[in-house]
Amino acid sequence: MPILPRRAASGHALRAVAALCAGSRVARARVCACLIALLAYAMGAAAANAVQLPRQPSPAPPAISLEYAVKATYLYKLAPFVNWPPGEFVGPDAAFRICVVGDDPFHGFLADAVVGRRFGTHAFEVLRLDALTADAGCQIAFIGKLPAQTTRQALAAVEGRPVLTVVDSATPDDQGIVQFVIRQGRVGFEINTSAAARNHLTISSKLLSLALKVNSR
Repeated sequence: MPILPRRAASGHALRAVAALCAGSRVARARVCACLIALLAYAMGAAAANAVQLPRQPSPAPPAISLEYAVKATYLYKLAPFVNWPPGEFVGPDAAFRICVVGDDPFHGFLADAVVGRRFGTHAFEVLRLDALTADAGCQIAFIGKLPAQTTRQALAAVEGRPVLTVVDSATPDDQGIVQFVIRQGRVGFEINTSAAARNHLTISSKLLSLALKVNSR
């Protein structure tokens, strides 16, 4: 006997029950009515199941922790509280460059965050570097885990140049100008004013007042 498709089989069953029940007594008619209703319900359920689409997977969460989202925000918001020497930019439209040196813990978050933002007339730009060099052209250099040099070597590479060095809490070095720290589960920062002076930068008193610690050596 050929096997009928599910919907066709259900239709044949419904007609068979209807034929069987034709001309029956009242009691049997009630039973048959119930059978017909159940078969009709089954057919409807099968049809509903047949058109259901597979559930789409939920989008993956951003590959960045809250800690580094906060640090990324700090990086571009530090700029207005620092005075760079005259002539730092080659022109009014030159980019303000934030360099991420070594491993990138931001995974594109920082680059997306600065889109459309400016420091005066200078649009922010994010540059990835394996190592920090004197000619990299950075205004801010975030120094994290470095595969190609030590933190102290990276700091030495731009000493005397107008670069705001920001050292990650995962690789602390108090000779950076800004040192991220974690206190009671929150991101904060310390500032070394002597390191800033060596790089010809002036830190505003407002930013100094927000620092958890100010070093002058």
